[in-house]
Amino acid sequence: MIRLCALPRLFLLFAAAILSVAVGCSSAPKSSSAGSKSLSGTDEQIFMGDTIEKNYDPNVIMKRAEAFFDKEEYPEAIIEYQHFLDLHRVHVLAAYAQFKLGESHFKMKKTVDRDPEPVYKALETFEKLRKDFPGSQYDVEAVEKIHACHNTIAEAYFLVGQFYYRREAYLAAARRFEAITNQYPEMDVAGQALYYLALTYSDLGADEWAREKLTMLAERYPGNKFGAESKRLLARLNTRQPGTAVALSGVSPNGTSNNGAHGLDGARPPSPSQPTVSPVTTLRNPTSVSAAPQTILCRLGIWC
Repeated sequence: MIRLCALPRLFLLFAAAILSVAVGCSSAPKSSSAGSKSLSGTDEQIFMGDTIEKNYDPNVIMKRAEAFFDKEEYPEAIIEYQHFLDLHRVHVLAAYAQFKLGESHFKMKKTVDRDPEPVYKALETFEKLRKDFPGSQYDVEAVEKIHACHNTIAEAYFLVGQFYYRREAYLAAARRFEAITNQYPEMDVAGQALYYLALTYSDLGADEWAREKLTMLAERYPGNKFGAESKRLLARLNTRQPGTAVALSGVSPNGTSNNGAHGLDGARPPSPSQPTVSPVTTLRNPTSVSAAPQTILCRLGIWC
């Protein structure tokens, strides 16, 4: 039998146990709240507990895209910006999402000697921005980015052309230099490409084509860095006999092969890192030059 004097003591112990449990339960949410606050620096709480509604909410999608972009996680940012555009093409932020999508692609580019595919995708995205959202507040910046993309592509072609030239793969080199002069004549590297194209023709013995390019270089780019070198090359060409011709069988006069393959005048050239294999025969005997039929001679640099 419990003594009556012990009842107050038991009551106090029971009350203390209940109070400790209540304090323990109330302290748990505080710890979770502190953990959530630590994520607020990059707004990462938007990634936690996503529902179907959040995956369609334009504000949530944009916040995710911006968070990835700020952390330089561009592949993830591209997915979110594209997701936004797929769902909310007429949203007030759609033009902004298109612009940031292009920037994300462009920032994925590496050095000029690496794969230029991100630059091509950025170029397409910025051009789509100008087409789908004409007159937007990002139009001027888009024009600047398009110019930067063209300049990067031209530099990549020039680097690959030099690579082939140093290895005496002159036809492959000429093809790259010709692509720059035809498709990117306003880019910074165009003058250098034109000089190297003349130099490549000279090494192949195609002196007339080399003179033509040197004349074009002086007219289009009078202040180019190869001014002195081009004058010396022209003087050397004027004092020597032609010794090389390039014969291409099955090529029509317009530079198109009979099998339907076209030259470099298309909308988008192939990747500059793609190896070149061309059915070309080089004749280094001057007597063979005169014997080669004129109908099978085609302009160097054309993909046959």
